[in-house]
Amino acid sequence: MADAGGIGADRLRSFIERIERLEEEKAALTADIREVYSEAKGEGFDTKVMRQVIRLRKMDSGDRQEQEAILDLYKQALGMLG
Repeated sequence: MADAGGIGADRLRSFIERIERLEEEKAALTADIREVYSEAKGEGFDTKVMRQVIRLRKMDSGDRQEQEAILDLYKQALGMLG
């Protein structure tokens, strides 16, 4: 039954199976990343700050500078600088 109700069943099955395999790989990668964070924490690194650094490194330089400028402005307004 390759075509059920206008749907290519074999092609659909192929997509579903590919997605399932990728989801398994994603779960394995997530576990690997968690393990690296655990190892870093065990060596005394602050994993919350590491996550922030990784998020910042993903950002475009201009976007990062803009965000940092706004953060500094907010901190200044709240008397948190100095």
